[in-house]
Amino acid sequence: MVTVSETAQVTWLTQDAYNRLKHELDELVENRPVIAAKINASREEGDLKENGGYHAAREEQGQAEARIRQLQELLRTAKVGEAPPNDGLAEPGKVLTVRYEGDKDTENFLLATREEGVEGELEVFSPESPLGKALLGAKEGETRSYELPNGGTQKVTLIKAVPYTG
Repeated sequence: MVTVSETAQVTWLTQDAYNRLKHELDELVENRPVIAAKINASREEGDLKENGGYHAAREEQGQAEARIRQLQELLRTAKVGEAPPNDGLAEPGKVLTVRYEGDKDTENFLLATREEGVEGELEVFSPESPLGKALLGAKEGETRSYELPNGGTQKVTLIKAVPYTG
């Protein structure tokens, strides 16, 4: 079981999502020499202060390196293919059915990182989002509150929490 303290470091991923992110990482790493070549070619054009190609290539390199570091950390800490237990607790990797106070309809969403990349209609809320933080560890039937962006408070009841089967 993933405890609340572990959820900040652990990302639950399906095997497909892991493979897709690993492929993206591999492509970024393979592309490093191409970006370096662009920087070197632009550097040889002369005055770096007014060299737009040089600055664009350096920016591209910075973004690529940041994404490489992000993916490396994400994949290093990922739980792959290990669906959480079907125990009715709100935790990453589960589809939550909730009802907001004052609303008779329910809403479904996946509690996971955006990296999970779920296709289709299901919304994804991060465990780090205000709603995700409020529901993390909640049991079915439990009501929790969280702060809205406008400073108000919203109560939400967890109706059901089931493992995402993708």
